[in-house]
Amino acid sequence: MSKYIAFLRAINVGGHNVKMDALRQIFESLELTNVETFIASGNVIFEVKTASVKTLEKKIEAKLKEELGYEVSTFIRSTAELAKIAKYRSFSQAKLDASAALNIGFLAEPLDEKSIQKLMSLKTDIDDFHFHGREIYWLCQIKQSDSKVSNAVIEKTLGVKCTLRGVNTVIKMAEKFCLGVGGG
Repeated sequence: MSKYIAFLRAINVGGHNVKMDALRQIFESLELTNVETFIASGNVIFEVKTASVKTLEKKIEAKLKEELGYEVSTFIRSTAELAKIAKYRSFSQAKLDASAALNIGFLAEPLDEKSIQKLMSLKTDIDDFHFHGREIYWLCQIKQSDSKVSNAVIEKTLGVKCTLRGVNTVIKMAEKFCLGVGGG
């Protein structure tokens, strides 16, 4: 059995409220086991015998659309990938200390050079970006709700789906669910 984390977009935001028990039942109906949720923002941890991650993402998205009635983009990472993401240092400590928020954007695929340039075009004195693997790191100097950047702006700029999580949430998940990060 391998353990994975599904980061879901559009769960418990914008009027799309889903009870975590219902979300767990949807995942269990797909024959995924040891299903857990982590905070009510669309983070689902589960185990599966063998899986093509891309196939599994599509299967979960189809089931969520069937059950919830709207599209829920799904981004799956293994626990090993999540541990690396949690440990990755995208900005210097000085920049982190001077900022109000660091968010990690999960993408389905790595960005190409043109898309990385588009992402960097969003950079201002308030917002800074870094790209690594299939993740975007967004450092905001002010409350992110006061920034002109948002998940919607990132998606429109890049032309791809993305879901954001605060770095503290990602670290706490890694500590709880990933071996070698203090948990697991």
